[in-house]
Amino acid sequence: MQEIDSTQLIYAVDLTGTFVFAVSGWLIASKKELDFFGASVIAFITAVGGGTLRDVLIGSQPVGWMADLNYLVAILAGIVAAIFFKRLFEKLRKTMFLFDSIGIGLFTILGLEKTLSFGLSPVVAIMMGTISAVFGGVLRDTLVNEIPLIFRKEIYATVCLSGGILYWLMGILGVNADLQIMLTIIYIISFRILSVVNNWSFRAIK
Repeated sequence: MQEIDSTQLIYAVDLTGTFVFAVSGWLIASKKELDFFGASVIAFITAVGGGTLRDVLIGSQPVGWMADLNYLVAILAGIVAAIFFKRLFEKLRKTMFLFDSIGIGLFTILGLEKTLSFGLSPVVAIMMGTISAVFGGVLRDTLVNEIPLIFRKEIYATVCLSGGILYWLMGILGVNADLQIMLTIIYIISFRILSVVNNWSFRAIK
């Protein structure tokens, strides 16, 4: 069986993450009863906000979604899926949480890989991976008048940071690149889900 090229895998991860976060953004906007335009803006910002900030910080110009219209197609597909399957999503418990967990897993990897490709240090790459994963959600929550998850007690950004460290350690150990990517994504999603199911959190400052 032919081995998947790592570049193609990263590209697929990027488009999938864009789609997933667009769905997440639309569902939350719908819950807030925004109109079609408002919900579309929230879906767009959720999908590309983190990646846009990352690209600006590492000097990648033009930013990803401007150079490749497939990202806009992925966002549109996410919006359409959220519209047509909204009732199904609403029946599933914690659907928005699941989409968000998948999104941060995918975007953490993308941010890591893209930053490393610019020759920056692993420490910076881990930071950019976390920004890629959480900043779109920060913008989304701020615009719909919610306290962003990253600022609450929930374990959120920490999951991305620890996933980035795991990815870096596997690279040092010489783990196959595709396996390295998939294991990190699975770790981040699983850790995020377990932290919520088991009510793991940091103590709030009083």
